[in-house]
Amino acid sequence: MSLRVFILAGEPSGDRLGGALMAGLKQLSPEISFDGVGGQMMSDQGLVSQFPMDELSVMGLAEVLPKYQHLKRRIREVAEAVITSKPDVLITIDAPDFSLRVAKLVKKSSSIRTVHYVAPSVWAWRPGRAKRMARVIDQVLALLPFEPRFMQAAGMECDFVGHPVVAEPQATPNEISQFRAEMGLGDTPFVLALPGSRRSEVERLAPVFGEALAAFCKSHPNMRVIVPAAAPVADLVRDKLQSWPGDALVLDPRDYEPATAQSHKRAAFAAADLALAASGTVSLELAAANTPMVIAYKFQWLTWQIMKRMALIDTVTLVNLVTCSRVVPECLGPECTADNISTALSQVASNPQTQHQAMALTMSQLGLDGEAPGLRAARAVLERLG
Repeated sequence: MSLRVFILAGEPSGDRLGGALMAGLKQLSPEISFDGVGGQMMSDQGLVSQFPMDELSVMGLAEVLPKYQHLKRRIREVAEAVITSKPDVLITIDAPDFSLRVAKLVKKSSSIRTVHYVAPSVWAWRPGRAKRMARVIDQVLALLPFEPRFMQAAGMECDFVGHPVVAEPQATPNEISQFRAEMGLGDTPFVLALPGSRRSEVERLAPVFGEALAAFCKSHPNMRVIVPAAAPVADLVRDKLQSWPGDALVLDPRDYEPATAQSHKRAAFAAADLALAASGTVSLELAAANTPMVIAYKFQWLTWQIMKRMALIDTVTLVNLVTCSRVVPECLGPECTADNISTALSQVASNPQTQHQAMALTMSQLGLDGEAPGLRAARAVLERLG
């Protein structure tokens, strides 16, 4: 049976989810076609994006405001495209402020089935979102094992499908050796710096990251700094790193064939002694590589004021949340200072073992050694379609 899917992602993490889900759907239902919006990984599975996905990659309430009118136009355009194409199912991936507005317009004018991939973090803030979401979403695909009960209580079907990080390949010893040799590292210890994949994140975080690493490297003089940059912000990262310490090395994926760039990133994550990272999915990539970390993030003032008043939890790092621990230090909002970050880095460097057990438990809870999450998600979509 031929199946038509309209699929929508708004940022790189959603593109990864979408690519894996599309691959799973193609495996289970070969006669399938896709329309929608996505990035490179979804394009690799056959999607021709309606417009560049990075137009939607905006994070933070204050950051959205200048682009609000443009985003509203895109919401209408996407909804109209869905209604016109009449797919068997609309799958929206993360980016709830955009995705759910599209779903609302679609439901208003049609009976098209709607699936949302990644449960909104109603356990963290704005719990009322679940009931509002249930008005326009039929099924939720959850990444975290404790999320289905929240979605089901609000009236939606929900399936825990596992987190895609557990299916991503990890570096082999040979890859690590080749990486160290190619980069001229030898046995030099190094810290990864990951200031984000969005321009706004890099602009805010690079200066404080650089200052913190300067202080950290002063007390760890043999430590090198390596920065795996996301391609869209690689030039900005290079510019910001001119004042960084430790002869900072940028891994620019544009300098290599895609397979080589991925191999270098895997090796860097696995071989690093520790990492300083922006808050986000990258914390799970580090946990999968068993690399101890410090998480830091600066928000726009307005975004921070709203979030701190609405938050229901005291940590944003999934390793901490899944394991009910606080082993990963966080420097967030006004606490995101060079002194706080460098102190946290020194503490982790002196006792990295405290994070290893929590990271292993996190991977197990997220579905390690089970069916690939993309395939599991595809199966959940198809089974509920009947």
